[in-house]
This record gives sequence, C-alpha cells and structure tokens, in this order.
Amino acid sequence: MTQTLTLPLPIQFKGSRLARALLWLGGWRFTFEGLPSLQGVIIGYPHTSNWDFVVMVLVKWGIGLPIQFLAKDSLFRVPLFGRWLAWLGGVAIDRSSSKGLVAHLVAMFKQHQQDNRYLWLALSPEGTRRLTEGWRSGFYQVALLASVPLCLVRIDYGQKTVHFSNFMHLTGDEAADYAQIARVYEGVIGFHAAQAAPIQPLKQLSSPTTRISP
Repeated sequence: MTQTLTLPLPIQFKGSRLARALLWLGGWRFTFEGLPSLQGVIIGYPHTSNWDFVVMVLVKWGIGLPIQFLAKDSLFRVPLFGRWLAWLGGVAIDRSSSKGLVAHLVAMFKQHQQDNRYLWLALSPEGTRRLTEGWRSGFYQVALLASVPLCLVRIDYGQKTVHFSNFMHLTGDEAADYAQIARVYEGVIGFHAAQAAPIQPLKQLSSPTTRISP
C-alpha cells in the first residue's frame, strides 16, 4: 500500500520577507509545514510555462528551502550565468557521460544518508513545457532506489497557490503509486492548462530527465 507521510515535519527554514512580499503582490501564496527527513526528492506539477521557474524561485526563497536541481554542464560555462545557476542550487550534469544518471543520483543520496547530510533534489517528471503522453521515470527510480520521501508540489495557477504539504514513500507498485500521485494533483491547473501531461508513466522513455525546476 502506498504510504502518505503525516506531520509532524520537523525540518523548518527561515525564508525571505522580500520574496514573500513579491509573491503576495502577484496574488500568490504558498503552504509549507516542514520536511520529514534530511533527504528527499521534490517534483512540481504541472510544468507548462517559463513562469513556473519565476514562481518557484520566489517560493524557494520565501521558504528559505535549500534545493538542488540538475542542469546541463554547458550552462555552467556561461560567464556569470553559470555562477548564478550554481548559487541557486544547480548541479552540472554531463549528458554525454556513459555512466547512468539514476545510479549516480542514488549513490549521491546514499552518501548523504550515510553522512547524515541534507539533500533535497528537485526533478521534473514531465521534462518539458510541451504536452507529452506521460511522465519520465527518473524521479520515480531515484526516490524508490534511494528510499527517500517524495514531495509532491502543486503549482496551481487556478488558485495561485503552491503547496509543499504532500509527502509519500513510493512502494514499487507503480500503478498504486501513480494513482496516489494523481489524487494529490487532482484539480490543479497549469499556466497553459492544456499542456499538462497526464499523470502516467511514459513507458518508452526510461532514462531520467535533466530538465529540472529549482
């Protein structure tokens, strides 16, 4: 049975008043009650617009939440932009490498667990702002194999809310897990509502995406 994590969530942060004020001026609000562990995977849905990045960066700053995300290594070679990307929490990924990305990320989580160090990694299940037939499997494989909680972030333009309050442990029963995920995201509306991918595995693509939301 899919397990939904419940409060209390002990790990809290001190965020930016300025970021919260900017969100308020834009009509946005967010909920965040803490994290259940030192390590975990975060996904945000739906991802249909570049505005998602702006909103989520402000929410990240408003919470004070340290999040790492993946980006192409070539972006980090761009003067100033690369330094800014790293400051945001970006981790350079060489997509030409023969080493498996999922295995690399799972090993990274295992090392942080062994050392009792903080690591929450944001991964994009859709992998693109365009409409696709389903979700790529990278986030699922990493959270399952690393045995870390999955945080399901609702980015709802209909109500202008971002919810960080849903956590679950994946069981390996893909159908049951995806059914639980779909229940959490029921009713959420993206910036381009018609471009939100259906919440189902994209079977033909088994490799994880490297397009990540901070």
